[in-house]
Amino acid sequence: MSTVNALYASYRVQREQLIANTLEANRVYAAKLAESTGVFLKSAQRRLEYSARHLAARIDAPDLLAAEAMRLQEQDDSFNTVAIVRADGTLLATSQTLRGYLGVRVDTPGSRAALQARQPLISKPYVSLTGVLLLTVSHPILAENGRYLGYIAGTIYLSDEGALHTLLGRHPYQDGSYLYVVDAEGRLLYHEDPGRVGDNVSRNPVVAAVMRGQAGAQRLVNTQGVDMLAGYASVPASGWGVIAQRPTGATLEPLDRLIWILVGYATPFALLFLLAIWWCARKISQPLSQLATNVEHQDMAVAMQRVRSVRAWYFEARRLKLAVIRSFTNLQDEIGKLNQASITDPLTSLYNRRGLQAAVQRLQAAEAPFAVVALDIDHFKRVNDTHGHAVGDEVIRSLAQLMRDGSRPSDVLCRNGGEEFLMLLPAAGAREAGNVAERLRRRVQAQQLPGVGAITISAGVAQWPGGGADVGAAFREADEALYDAKQQGRNRVVTHAP
Repeated sequence: MSTVNALYASYRVQREQLIANTLEANRVYAAKLAESTGVFLKSAQRRLEYSARHLAARIDAPDLLAAEAMRLQEQDDSFNTVAIVRADGTLLATSQTLRGYLGVRVDTPGSRAALQARQPLISKPYVSLTGVLLLTVSHPILAENGRYLGYIAGTIYLSDEGALHTLLGRHPYQDGSYLYVVDAEGRLLYHEDPGRVGDNVSRNPVVAAVMRGQAGAQRLVNTQGVDMLAGYASVPASGWGVIAQRPTGATLEPLDRLIWILVGYATPFALLFLLAIWWCARKISQPLSQLATNVEHQDMAVAMQRVRSVRAWYFEARRLKLAVIRSFTNLQDEIGKLNQASITDPLTSLYNRRGLQAAVQRLQAAEAPFAVVALDIDHFKRVNDTHGHAVGDEVIRSLAQLMRDGSRPSDVLCRNGGEEFLMLLPAAGAREAGNVAERLRRRVQAQQLPGVGAITISAGVAQWPGGGADVGAAFREADEALYDAKQQGRNRVVTHAP
């Protein structure tokens, strides 16, 4: 019974930990995609703003307008079409797709919204003149005196391959996991099933949360009746929400398989234990009977000799006890391996977030100062998109090995999720940690990985205790320094300035 209780308790703990880790991973994934989507929309609006500023004095030059429309569309794959519309709604210029509509008054929901708002705008989804479900990103064209001349707009297709599909891609786990994007009214803008784009899913509690501008993670049953672990984040620039989710069954399947393996290991020991109980019960009755017979023997010397021979049984009982203890020891070893697996990342064997938290608590309890190094593989999404996730996993394992090769035994190495890593360097100052990160950066840059070639990393360094006693501040400062490294061009180490 104690074995069953130990297995069940361990299973429950690991189950809850797996669910918590998956929720956190999906939350981080959704947050990163939401951030990328916001950057994409802001970039698109800035390009339209630039064109609008230069078209104000050329609104009556059709050739120049057409050339600018074609330039914007061909500059990258952000827009499926580009259009320039006069203040009365007349289509003045467009990319090649809509040239048959030049001179026609555009009366679509997106055009009406842009003409009415007369300010930068991301429209609601609607069906275009050509029958395509899309949304528009627009910017007003104003004369030098502030007079409204019209607007310039770029369209993003939702039901066909477009910028959102390129930006978001697919969920890295192909086990029923997927991601989707909703607008401020809960309608699907992006989904792995193109036929569902445009559906209203606002009754989903996660969608309702992102419609309120919230971010987080939650377990729920989705609109298709599937138990999901969802992470979500909002895109403030547009009011959209990004949701990444994974089936709960797919998350728990490895743990269930491992538990059944443990049951298979434990069953022979349990059977041996039951056999030992039966044997002990028989042996207990046999010595008692022999003892009673021997005590009744009238010859005291013979009786004592026979009693001594019965007492040898206790030695065998002690051997059985040792065998049972060994069986339980083996079982505890298996449970220990399961507990160890819960604090390590299965891909790299580095600590996961739970293992990192335990290490931080130990350092805090010992009041031992340490430096934090936050690492991120540059353009890792490009590696996955170009070479596939199997090669991407090899890149992550290679970086983990380089981290181990250049670390001390006391250093704490952690994979924080995706391509993000953390290093805790006990008793190291910010300058020393910066040197460690720089050496790692150079080694990574010099390493030629099979099928990929050279990669680069960016790193941010902070120290605890630093400006305050809050250990969380050190991690935030390291993240800020990492962000600065990214902003400064990647492939560099930035140390947080206290």
